[in-house]
Amino acid sequence: MDGKRPPPERNSLEWFKGAFKYQGCGKEMEAMRHREFSRLTGITYLDHGGATLYAHSQIHHFYQELAENIYGNPHSANVASQLTHDTIEHVRYRILQHFNTSPEEYTIIFTSGSTAALKLVAESFQWNRAESGDSRSRFCHLTDNHTSVVGMRGLSALAGALTIPVNHIEIYEDKNKNIPVGKEENCHTHHLFCYPAQSNFSGTKYPLSWIRDIKSKKLSPFSKIPGKWYVLVDATSFVSTSPLDLRLYQADFIPISFYKIFGFPTGLGALLVKNESGHMLEKRYFGGGTAASYLSGEDFYVPKQSVSDRFEDGTISFLDIIAVNHGFDALDKLTGGMQNIMLHTFSLARYTYIILSGMCHVNGMPVARIYSDNEFETPDSQGPIINMNVLDEKGGIVGYAKVDKLANLYNIHLRTGCFCNTGGCQQHLGISNEDVKKNLKAGHVCGDSLDLIDGHPTGSVRISFGYMSTFDDAQTFLKFIIDCFVKQPVCFDKDTLSKLTRCGTMKESDKSWADNLTDGKTKTMSSEIAATCNSARIEVPQYQNFSDHQSELNKNLETSKLIYHDSESITLANIYLYPIKSCAAVEVKKWPIGKHGLLYDRNWMIVNQNGVCLSQKQEPRLCLICPHIDLDQGIMTINAEGMDPIIMPLEEGDGKQFPLQFCQTKVCGDRVKGLDCGENVARWISTFLGRQTFLIRQSSNFHRPLKKLHTQVQNQALTQSSSLSLVNESQYLLINMASILHLKERILQRGGTTDSNSAEALTTEGLIHRFRANFVISAMRPYEEDDWATIDIDGVSFQIVGLCSRCQMICVNQENGKRSTEPLQTLFSSRDGKMTFGAYLLHQPPATSGHCAILAVGSQVHVRKREKRTTTPSAGQ
Repeated sequence: MDGKRPPPERNSLEWFKGAFKYQGCGKEMEAMRHREFSRLTGITYLDHGGATLYAHSQIHHFYQELAENIYGNPHSANVASQLTHDTIEHVRYRILQHFNTSPEEYTIIFTSGSTAALKLVAESFQWNRAESGDSRSRFCHLTDNHTSVVGMRGLSALAGALTIPVNHIEIYEDKNKNIPVGKEENCHTHHLFCYPAQSNFSGTKYPLSWIRDIKSKKLSPFSKIPGKWYVLVDATSFVSTSPLDLRLYQADFIPISFYKIFGFPTGLGALLVKNESGHMLEKRYFGGGTAASYLSGEDFYVPKQSVSDRFEDGTISFLDIIAVNHGFDALDKLTGGMQNIMLHTFSLARYTYIILSGMCHVNGMPVARIYSDNEFETPDSQGPIINMNVLDEKGGIVGYAKVDKLANLYNIHLRTGCFCNTGGCQQHLGISNEDVKKNLKAGHVCGDSLDLIDGHPTGSVRISFGYMSTFDDAQTFLKFIIDCFVKQPVCFDKDTLSKLTRCGTMKESDKSWADNLTDGKTKTMSSEIAATCNSARIEVPQYQNFSDHQSELNKNLETSKLIYHDSESITLANIYLYPIKSCAAVEVKKWPIGKHGLLYDRNWMIVNQNGVCLSQKQEPRLCLICPHIDLDQGIMTINAEGMDPIIMPLEEGDGKQFPLQFCQTKVCGDRVKGLDCGENVARWISTFLGRQTFLIRQSSNFHRPLKKLHTQVQNQALTQSSSLSLVNESQYLLINMASILHLKERILQRGGTTDSNSAEALTTEGLIHRFRANFVISAMRPYEEDDWATIDIDGVSFQIVGLCSRCQMICVNQENGKRSTEPLQTLFSSRDGKMTFGAYLLHQPPATSGHCAILAVGSQVHVRKREKRTTTPSAGQ
């Protein structure tokens, strides 16, 4: 014996833990991540399916090249233009090389993205417009396709083609194929089948062998349709993390987008066209650079011979094309190639899938419903995408919008909705065509936050990994799921831990890809995988003790109930206004009502250099900017620590002293007209925030109507005449002191504070400030304001037009600008998944004009209940 420890048995857990250097948390990976993606510090980015991230060196080398060279228009003949032309041709060759093909086999047509490439094919494909069924072209597409693929039917139908959507289970080998000799050769009908190499919804990889089998008509339903089939493979999602070999799988048309592969440039894609299929694209429009010759006074036009020259209208984005070269450089240098990226990202997804699919609530109910067509056994059939919905302990769906809001608290970037893939969404969530139409009538449109209708989900949650993702990213996401959606202790089903252990003793189907892990760059999965159970607080379920555990929970809940004392009346306890949107509050004892709300409430806002309104979501230090209004002197004084005060007039002026600079911007999707408040105050705010900013005030003659989602209120004439300031949703926001106390008690029961960075005590006043309300009232019961229809404050009437759905802004400490996870996390858990707190008010002015109403602290509040609740999907103001 030489005393050396024998190497771990291949495919044992020890082997797996040391199998990937470019994996998880290895030192090389950590160093690369710190060097190239330092901007990810404190952030868990899991939306690589939407857009992956560019490396620092990639951008640096690109701009260095631009600084050292002169690139002219490639249509010119000077030296600078020739350099551009030659560089573009080199990039074309490199793209083909990346996909293991050559200019003899394929041609690159640069487009603005994969969507433009798909549109090009739909517009140019030689569809047959015959009336008879056999002679009519078919546009066939998989139902699990991106919107941009399905949208091709609008153009194909216009050209006379018949659209045939198919589910993947409808595609099978036709063993009875019997086509008469010579019939196919004489048929001039052209058909096109489009499918994704990888579903952007679930990550399922569809067989690339379909390309050959469909073209040779071995598969049904294609074998039953006379004519010649061409195949378009949407490779946009697939090539972001997987190698595509076009020598083995020769599709006719392949659209791609480069930002999906290496993050930059955006707005540039390509259509790869098989040369022998290029004749199927017939050009109609011709732009600059595409004509060999044409006449402007006669219908005479001769296109250029090259397919790329014919279809690249005008001057292509030549600087972006040059950036593609640096993208490939970064991939090769940092990862060693697409095979390594595929293994790395799949391993992270597989690990996350095993943990997540086996995670249970203490009563044995699953924590998540994962939408997948396989068990994540091999990267040949599954990409690094996990699509899911979170389930509560009763098996109910937790809406994706709520998951997204809570993920923001943890700085987790993910994606929700249907991901521009309605077919995949319908397939996995069981949404019928009638359901889609019914949901539209209920107000749900693609991209909104209406996540549940009658308890049924309208979408889901998707996480996706990229080449710079780490094992810590997977762990952070799993910990987030446990912290926010699982009542301790978290459990696993009986097979999960054994599956996790068998990550090393992989199934036979895994060995083919595991055996490839021999490159020094690709060896290691984090050693922390062995400590997963501890770090994620995982426990094996002990269902025999469930009744005892539930009894203890009930006992604790019973002893923690609050007692609220009834009072004879409800009073107005506090009045706050926020002159500058998202900045500090001004507390007053009495204050006049203006035409938009409280006088001067949110009349100003801070915008960045692009004119985009800033809020505490992007810039939490806004809460440290403290305005003060002096009505007698007609001035607003702005203070901040370390800054000299700056004074501004309350009125906008007539433009005589200095010209008024009008500007257009948006607040919560609404267009607003504003006035630039000048260079002095812009410089003051920019100095304090450390970024270029400007102060804008709302123009006095601009009418901003109430949002449409509030139009289902009792007084329709009121909603039409009402005008908003720079608030998010409505003129006023009210909260209830009893609700504040209830929430505070729940936070303390959970053992939390509202500041994760310190042990400072949770105060009622601090909690009130986080909800940024105009009125704090002292009602008798928590959340009774949810059921009110109208309120009257000392004779001034208000109509309640909805409840305020909260976001991560309430987790900013208004005293120091620090973020935490409270109180949003407790609000979600204590209200059975609801995230509403406070009510929106609209002022009901008297029928006759009179003096300006003034509200005062201590005023009596009279309420009238309503029969049905109205909840609005909004955010903090």
